[in-house]
Amino acid sequence: MIDGGPGKPGGMLDPPPCRLAVIDHHPVFVSGLELLLPALTQGRVRVVGSATDAASATILVRRCLPDLVLVDLHLPPPGGVRAVAALRRAVPRLRIIAMSGTAESGTALDALRAGAEGCLRKDSAAADLMPPLLAAINGWTVLPADLLPALLRQSPGQSQVIGGLDEEERRLLRLIADGRPTVDIAEELHVSERTVKRLTATLLRKLRVANRVQAAALAGSAGLT
Repeated sequence: MIDGGPGKPGGMLDPPPCRLAVIDHHPVFVSGLELLLPALTQGRVRVVGSATDAASATILVRRCLPDLVLVDLHLPPPGGVRAVAALRRAVPRLRIIAMSGTAESGTALDALRAGAEGCLRKDSAAADLMPPLLAAINGWTVLPADLLPALLRQSPGQSQVIGGLDEEERRLLRLIADGRPTVDIAEELHVSERTVKRLTATLLRKLRVANRVQAAALAGSAGLT
């Protein structure tokens, strides 16, 4: 038997910590995440950088190379939606979660169309914010419940689009709609994570949607979930 060190039988190693970047113009909020996340995750998540405006977002992400970035949608002009779009163009594989401090759905929907993979309510209490944030860090798609009906109404021509999918594409869409992260989908389909990402990109193009959230909404409106 290979000894992987104390508490690590069989040579198993701890996964690398998740690197989180935050684009937010409220330094108190950023400082709170810097203190809370390492403690709540036993050091598995750490904030590696922050910026206070959309203009600095791309520079920060290219310098810090985070796994996930949180973007406040109420940044000073040009605003959070523009920051999401710029990050998506600059780093296509980056995971982006939008944060909204209000219940207004329009800006959040704009962020999803721009390339955000989920949305969090920033005005929630810490106890309510942390569970969905940790879920997002673990690869799940997160979305406020009150945003889903508006997102469903934004999904055009779902019956025609869904009707053109083959059985394998429908299976992949169901897994995406269930919120399953890439690693889980790869295990379910018995393929590599790279293959899942390629198949997902092809499916999103076929569905004419920008991201997994919109694909999940399309699946729900078509009764696939």
